[in-house]
Amino acid sequence: MNLVYTHIVAPVTGRVGLRPVDQGNYVTPGDANGIVLINQLQPITVIFSIPEDNVTAVMKRVQAGATLSVEAFDKANAGKIADGKLLTVDNSIDITTGTIKLRALFENADSLLFPNQFVNIQLLQEVLTGQIIMPNAAVRRGAPNGVATTFVYLVNPNSSVSVRPVTLGVVDGEKVAVTAGLKAGDVVVTEGGDRLRDGAQVQLPGSAPAPAAGAAQPAGKAAAPGAPGTPGARRGKGRGKPAPSQ
Repeated sequence: MNLVYTHIVAPVTGRVGLRPVDQGNYVTPGDANGIVLINQLQPITVIFSIPEDNVTAVMKRVQAGATLSVEAFDKANAGKIADGKLLTVDNSIDITTGTIKLRALFENADSLLFPNQFVNIQLLQEVLTGQIIMPNAAVRRGAPNGVATTFVYLVNPNSSVSVRPVTLGVVDGEKVAVTAGLKAGDVVVTEGGDRLRDGAQVQLPGSAPAPAAGAAQPAGKAAAPGAPGTPGARRGKGRGKPAPSQ
């Protein structure tokens, strides 16, 4: 007996969805929805966008043959779902949004990514070593000495502050790299900087207040930049959805 027509074999591997037909329903080869929908989950791709300002740096890494790692986070951007790699870059920039689309590939071995799922994407462009890192909140912009510059309030050993011009490097979230102007171990003011001036006294968190002398002195919170060797990661952030496949 010829049994070749008594069972159906899927042409691809994937996850079978809820069946649109039940036993006994009449189906024909021309049915638009078929008898079941199969989505390929392993591997799966995610399409996301990055600002056009980051395209040049990303393409330099791609053309140099680097494999850029990609991380997928949940909708709240709190928990990591999967690790993948950059697969390809689109060939044009969307002029309405000023962004370009990229596609990342995820093995998705645990099947945590689903088609049409909303995820937040972080693209690791480059790892920088030997960087001095400080909180972005410490950065001030103005002309304290008559010249427009980027500066910080550096805390001296006597708890006074001095204006220190700095040259900034890569920004990664709430942290920024400093390429010139600070050394490892320097303490900078992160809060209350709007009330400070060169030579003002500050109180470090956890220290006892200084004896009152004359007028009240402004206070600020301070933080120490990271030591050399602290890796800084330049990330391009985007939002994307896994592309459905059948």
